[in-house]
Amino acid sequence: MKKIIALCLIITCIGFQSCKNDEKQKEIEAAKAEGEKVVSSQCYKAVYEKDTIDLRVNTLKNGKISGDMVMKVANAPERIGEVAGEFKGDTLFVDYTFVDTKNKNTKFKNPMALLKRNSQLILGNGTMQTTMGVTYLVKDKPIDFENVKYKFTTVECTDKSK
Repeated sequence: MKKIIALCLIITCIGFQSCKNDEKQKEIEAAKAEGEKVVSSQCYKAVYEKDTIDLRVNTLKNGKISGDMVMKVANAPERIGEVAGEFKGDTLFVDYTFVDTKNKNTKFKNPMALLKRNSQLILGNGTMQTTMGVTYLVKDKPIDFENVKYKFTTVECTDKSK
């Protein structure tokens, strides 16, 4: 009889513990969702010769950045994708995950660095390296923000770019 009572007591304790774990998990997920809420959005456009890049930058409550980018570069398929990253000082470091219109089944991912200068974002040229299938900007090599093609100016956001 004592064994049955002890067993019931243990099962009850385990049940209460799992409920506490579920509550903690729900709290963590709620905090994460709250941090990922968009607090502001800004749209940009860069034009160079026949190239056009449209960029929407969403600032999240947790300080990170998300958004969308469409690249229309002459003599290349259109690239449509998302950016995600964060500011480090006055430089926005993002990963651009995209598909091109010719190769819709393959996703590509490229790192980018954009310097915020006044109301402009300047897409820098940096040395990239790929290790084990992941491409990243090399840390000890400087990023050139002077000799660049793409300087983004602010534009009004349209429903199409949401």
